[in-house]
Amino acid sequence: MRFSRAIVCAPAPTFANGLTSSAALGRPDVEKALEQHRQYCRALGECGLEIVALPPDERYPDGTFVEDTAVVAQRVAVVTRPGAESRAGEVSAVATALRGLTPELERIEPPGTVDGGDVCQAEEHFLIGISERTNAAGAAQLTGILVRHGYSASTVDIRRDGKLLHLKSGIAYLGDRRFVLAPGFPRVEALEDHMLLEVDAAEAYAANCVRVNDAILLPRGYPRIAERLADLGYTIRLLDVSEFQKMDGGLSCLSVRF
Repeated sequence: MRFSRAIVCAPAPTFANGLTSSAALGRPDVEKALEQHRQYCRALGECGLEIVALPPDERYPDGTFVEDTAVVAQRVAVVTRPGAESRAGEVSAVATALRGLTPELERIEPPGTVDGGDVCQAEEHFLIGISERTNAAGAAQLTGILVRHGYSASTVDIRRDGKLLHLKSGIAYLGDRRFVLAPGFPRVEALEDHMLLEVDAAEAYAANCVRVNDAILLPRGYPRIAERLADLGYTIRLLDVSEFQKMDGGLSCLSVRF
């Protein structure tokens, strides 16, 4: 799949007040996060994507993690219903941005919840994580929407893995029938005929990498997986996302790509 656009939102001044379970990593530096976000957007642009930038809203400290608010495929876009109540107001700006840019716009309705970070697309199939943020009702709604538009979907329960906030915290699809996985990722039938690249335990955060057209965006500081991917012929772009890691975010979280 090739992308032509990305919706992004720079960190708001209240970014450091967002949800996190990574307090041990320290409080994020908002100015540093803004510079890291600028570099991220520059990398997306150099990969050929038009950037659709939403204005930061200080009411939503987690608003920079726009991926959680929408799931966008070639034939349909779905506005989600984030599992954290404090994030409910984030979806309207993304929905407005998507109107006119996607063929059809649908929504997740109560009692369903879905975070986009729990949804991994691999060609025509979608893996949907059941997590603390995405419930079974939301996964069922999303599956129904996707099936109506000619896709297939299956679920992966990650609630027993305390290290994974979202499905894509531990998995990334690279194209070419290849996935990057965090160590100990659940066994998934849909992956059995694919090449699985498991990262070392010390590099688990790097499982959240992003294939963007002809390059793979990879967090800086994880040389072993970077070398393995380069050996497979991929162009690697290393990006510093340390301030977003402090808030449980990663490279995929920072944009909605379509």
